[in-house]
Amino acid sequence: MPSEPLVDISQYDFQNPIYTQDDIRRVNPQRHEMEQLTAIVHVDEENHLIVGYKEVTDKEFWAAGHMPGFPLMPGVVQCEAAAQIGGFYARKFDLIGGDYLGFGGMDAVRFRKPVFPNCRLDLVASVVRVRARKLAQFRFQGFVDGQMMFEGEMLGVTVSRDQV
Repeated sequence: MPSEPLVDISQYDFQNPIYTQDDIRRVNPQRHEMEQLTAIVHVDEENHLIVGYKEVTDKEFWAAGHMPGFPLMPGVVQCEAAAQIGGFYARKFDLIGGDYLGFGGMDAVRFRKPVFPNCRLDLVASVVRVRARKLAQFRFQGFVDGQMMFEGEMLGVTVSRDQV
């Protein structure tokens, strides 16, 4: 049974983003095939909530091979999209510092329905907690046409260039 939606996704104007892909590129380091975030349509700093989307096309790097003739967006790529919206929020609003935000873990991830090419995957992330400017925990959900497709929780941790 899916959780309650974090927001009523229908209340947002997806035609007029507040941050475009160029704006996202100024914050998130992912490029080329790894860019899984198209735009941000809402930010609520008071409640630590962000809403955006990924335009899923039939040109995605996974479309030809997962599954041939019946392409499904891999769950790991859906989670990456959720991580990128959470990462954008954490870095844009300096929740935890560091040069990058990396995966620290994922919990309670559930895939409810398949995501196919040629749709808009709406993404919501909400900060659950921040610890010592080293870790941010997010709840996330993904929707297509108002239906919840996946949900879960993730930990984002600081990653600094000098750790390499």
